[in-house]
Amino acid sequence: MGGLILDSARSLAGGQAVTPGKAWFENDRFGMFIHFGLYSLGARHEWLQHREEIAPDLYAKYFENFDPDLYDPREWARRAREAGMKYVVLTAKHHEGFCLWDSKFTDYKATNTPYGKDLLKPYVEAFRAEGLKVGFYYSLIDWHHPQFPIDGIHPLRNHPDALEMNKSRDVRHYAQYMRDQVTELLTEFGDISVIWFDFSYPKREYRGMPGKGRLDWESEELIGLVRKLQPDIIVGDRLDLPTDGNFPKDLATPEQYTPRIAPTANGKPVRWEVCHTFSGSWGYHRDEQSWKDAPQLINILIDAVSLGGNLLMNVGPTARGAFDKRAITALETYGEWLRLNGRAIYGAGPSSFVAPSGTRFTQRGNRLYVHVQNWPFRHIHIEGLGGKVKYAQLLHDASEIHWLDPEAEVDSNIGVAVGHNILTLELPVLKPDVVVPVVELILKD
Repeated sequence: MGGLILDSARSLAGGQAVTPGKAWFENDRFGMFIHFGLYSLGARHEWLQHREEIAPDLYAKYFENFDPDLYDPREWARRAREAGMKYVVLTAKHHEGFCLWDSKFTDYKATNTPYGKDLLKPYVEAFRAEGLKVGFYYSLIDWHHPQFPIDGIHPLRNHPDALEMNKSRDVRHYAQYMRDQVTELLTEFGDISVIWFDFSYPKREYRGMPGKGRLDWESEELIGLVRKLQPDIIVGDRLDLPTDGNFPKDLATPEQYTPRIAPTANGKPVRWEVCHTFSGSWGYHRDEQSWKDAPQLINILIDAVSLGGNLLMNVGPTARGAFDKRAITALETYGEWLRLNGRAIYGAGPSSFVAPSGTRFTQRGNRLYVHVQNWPFRHIHIEGLGGKVKYAQLLHDASEIHWLDPEAEVDSNIGVAVGHNILTLELPVLKPDVVVPVVELILKD
């Protein structure tokens, strides 16, 4: 990933009209991110080459030993589907420059490793076979390419000859290389639903070496190529393009946080997706311990959908190409919750009603879903719903939920003024055995 949190004002995506080829996105709501590359062998964060300032010739040990013999994209796809995910984005090339497919424009690719095979084609076939839409992540950064100028995030940034080395590097050649590779990705694998470019940093000057942005990537030409090759594809917002009408935003990409309010572009709603990790690393990290628990995992999804966004949750496979037990447990947490509560997520979005403290609302038509993130003692009071509900039930088991008469001025059972416009739900004292229980309210027509 970029390693940088973009300003939420720049996290833009879709103030333009929804086109039929992209309408699936707001319905599907939940996708899988997969970070897989040479850094998986290092097993200590996908930015290890940057963090440890590892020169390309030393980093080559991972290339020389890359052999994911347990790689089974059908297993990945099955687990994604069973977790309730509807689409997937895989790192075709991350910042290290290593390519998972048999690109004609580099030797730094999976087919030249001990593994010896293209990883992308079977990935595409496997996920499509499970009914998931397929996307690619493509890094704008490349720490291996000889024409990529050294800058403040390059592993060679503190090399004593960095400035001298840059004299022989021409970012224009690198920009052409990117267009050539993106052409391969968008012409050799069928319809691609999402392309995630990552990332721009034009203001990060370091020791006289400037950062990089749209002028370096030749972003206008790159996105024009993408639109020509795949008109219905959704494009991430990290190309450093201006927000005027010439470059309507497809997808805002807030990273590792959920916005307080839904992102906008020029005052208009935008399509957006928050991306998160199970732990503190995108790539496989053997010793990382800050794995999210079940309530955190579920609430991240609920929070995003309640604001009208999607969740792209990341898995970092091991260097042998398998999901480790911690990742499998997290995926199963999503799968079990969504099996029972999926209709509060898929096709749902924000509600005009205001959720009380400790809850979130999602809504789909006349179904209002109360996600009870903090289980109260017996009652939830909801303003604005008095007289508007015709039936209520817990979603996971369809067990009826009673509510207090909104016409009563005072309810003697709880001794509070209910008011004409307040709905009071009567909940079980004991929280149901569900990570986050959901109350489904069927509203009157």
